[in-house]
Amino acid sequence: MKIRIYHPDDQQILIQLISEFRSALAGLRNMTHKVNIEAAYEELCDYTGNDFPIYVSENDNEEVVGYVVCRVVEDVVWAESLFVSPKCRRKGIGSALFKQAEQLAQKNGNFTLYNWIHPNNQAIIDLLHKQGYNVLNLIELRRSRGNEKETQKIKVGKNEFSY
Repeated sequence: MKIRIYHPDDQQILIQLISEFRSALAGLRNMTHKVNIEAAYEELCDYTGNDFPIYVSENDNEEVVGYVVCRVVEDVVWAESLFVSPKCRRKGIGSALFKQAEQLAQKNGNFTLYNWIHPNNQAIIDLLHKQGYNVLNLIELRRSRGNEKETQKIKVGKNEFSY
């Protein structure tokens, strides 16, 4: 496995992986989402147009099988998205990509990498716990989408939220 900076030659595979990532996130919200290559292309263009650092992971055959996108705001680094192809999971790729993003945060003078995660995304929660991340930092609130079905209640402190 090799972690390296994104190169424009990676565009097609990265667009596919971004689309798979968005579909997986929709599934976490009990919503169906078809692979949308055009939207993934626009997302990648947004990342590259805003100079977001993107790191990719190659397998032994030099195929890109995962990525992490970082958003840098002043000296704070956020892991914008991290995705590993389902067939390549549980091989340390996500951890290696995450560590690369952490190195970027440290290079910018930060002890921590900030992460937005979906509460149903147990895989990333488990990965973050293994890396020592366990402090809840922010809560994002929004209105329910029309076709969304909240199936849970989550309590944080004395507040309860639909989820």
